[in-house]
Amino acid sequence: MQDFLDKVFLSNSIRSYALVISIVLVVFILKRILTKFIASRLYKMVSKSDAVVKRQSFLNKVVKPLDVFLVLMVAVIAFDELKFPELLNFKILKVSFKEIISSISNGALVIVFIWLCRRIIDFIALILEEKANKTSDQTDNQLIVFFKDFFKVVFVIIGILLILRFSFHKNISNLLTGLSIVGAAIALSLRESLENLIASFIIFFNKPFITGDLVKVNNFTGTVEKIGLRSTRLRTDVKTFVTVPNKQMVDSILDNLTMRTQRKIEVRLEISLDTTVQQLKQLTPFFQEMIKQYDAIENNHIYFMETGKNAHVFVVDLYTSITQTIQEFNAFKEEINLKILEILAEQKIELAAKSSTVTVHNH
Repeated sequence: MQDFLDKVFLSNSIRSYALVISIVLVVFILKRILTKFIASRLYKMVSKSDAVVKRQSFLNKVVKPLDVFLVLMVAVIAFDELKFPELLNFKILKVSFKEIISSISNGALVIVFIWLCRRIIDFIALILEEKANKTSDQTDNQLIVFFKDFFKVVFVIIGILLILRFSFHKNISNLLTGLSIVGAAIALSLRESLENLIASFIIFFNKPFITGDLVKVNNFTGTVEKIGLRSTRLRTDVKTFVTVPNKQMVDSILDNLTMRTQRKIEVRLEISLDTTVQQLKQLTPFFQEMIKQYDAIENNHIYFMETGKNAHVFVVDLYTSITQTIQEFNAFKEEINLKILEILAEQKIELAAKSSTVTVHNH
């Protein structure tokens, strides 16, 4: 048995192969126990809470990449203790096969490590979002989403630099120096992206709108669902998903409808020219009497706007409380329209025949 274990195969004894494979197999079999133990220690570092739900959420995010990283790291270290076989010491395009294997293993380790770091960032953001949800200010939620994406990008850049260093054996300091030389050219080529990034910071700190606000910009009206590093995403009233570059959100005229203090109902009546002056004079008192029946109307303007060859134009502006939901507002607007038509019918006032319209604007 000893003779068999001492036999040399591909520059290493059978005993050495058996030892390395045994170590990797033991770690592979026990990986879930080991990773859960390590993950528990990490959990205590990133969270002060002992809640079972949070703990399980953390384990779900971290255990899988930690499994892969642990097994891969042990395998790389263990196999590195073996002598590289002379039979496999050939070159491909002036690069030795040993260097290729080393570069692939190092690159894989970096990729899995960055994967693990991104999962930890997700969990930290989840904890911060739960705390932010306890406050009425939505700015904290915006900043959490923004910096979560920001740090993920930073870790990807770090990963790329580490791969260049350990897989391609590039000098990072020289690389960074070279990047500074061509930085101006890169900045010019990425000018639009940089402008959007700067605009995102302006949005976060100037707060013209926050997540959940109803805004109107560039002929689009929608609810802000997410403010990212480059763009803001809106859900329109017809349920389409619009992505607007942050630079346009800052540079364009933006109407934050959520910040309004009242909702406006504008009813434009084009009344028949057969209507007498006395009937027109009586309309305002009738409308005023109607308005007194509704506590939801906080302010109003009623006036005979103009007359022309086709119709007399009468305008009724009503301002209601912003506390109404959009469904309640639309139902209230319908009721007002019907009441106005009832008043016109009772007073035997007809709408203009050539352009019989009742135009209602929702502001």
